[in-house]
Amino acid sequence: MNRVLVAHQPAYWPWCGYFSRLLDVEEIVLLDHVQFAERGWQHRNSVAGRDGRPVRLIVPVRRAFGQRLVDVEIAEPDFARRHWRTLADSYRRAPHFARYAGQLEQLYVRRWTHLVDLNEAVTRVILAALGLEVTVTRTSITPPAGTKTGALVDLCRRHGADVLRVGTGATAYLDADLLSEAGIRIEVATYAHAPYGSARNRPAGLSVLDLLMHEGPRARAVLAAGARTSSFAFHPERHEVNA
Repeated sequence: MNRVLVAHQPAYWPWCGYFSRLLDVEEIVLLDHVQFAERGWQHRNSVAGRDGRPVRLIVPVRRAFGQRLVDVEIAEPDFARRHWRTLADSYRRAPHFARYAGQLEQLYVRRWTHLVDLNEAVTRVILAALGLEVTVTRTSITPPAGTKTGALVDLCRRHGADVLRVGTGATAYLDADLLSEAGIRIEVATYAHAPYGSARNRPAGLSVLDLLMHEGPRARAVLAAGARTSSFAFHPERHEVNA
């Protein structure tokens, strides 16, 4: 039986596609030894406000050139109070707000000093809400050998995986030959926004939190409806994804 590795940078309230690739795996490896991306999703994401329009939540961080994600410190501890107020204001009328409000509030009464610790806690809350028994590990504890594809090969070996599941963006930089030589197959995960909620017109790309607020225990089924995987074959002249 194939063992699939999903390795992803930890994000703040990730979108639905982030979790749709975890529906049938045993573990997610958080790549927190990598460099912090200033304009990435590591410290920001969007939820829907009371009017349904996206509202951006940004965790303020201390910036240092070239710093690793695991070293990023939160600049303003009071951000938690603001974010909780925004979430409560946005979702208190949502069908399943009461179901998750206690867990969310507990996240925001803690005093967070490092971004990765917050993101890991957020990830665990979502996994539990989705009913996914997925182990969470972090690469900063024992960083993988090599860089880029070499690091992913090392992670696959460490975790006994023969399938590497990635998003579509990863296919542009993966060394498929290196993975093939190591006996590792590449699997590309995609997610098609599936309508949910009473209005059935929720904006695409919102945090998975929006889905939970509107669908509750049914959120996992919504993710499954939009999740797809396909094998990836590399050719010298072109990249090709075969369903």
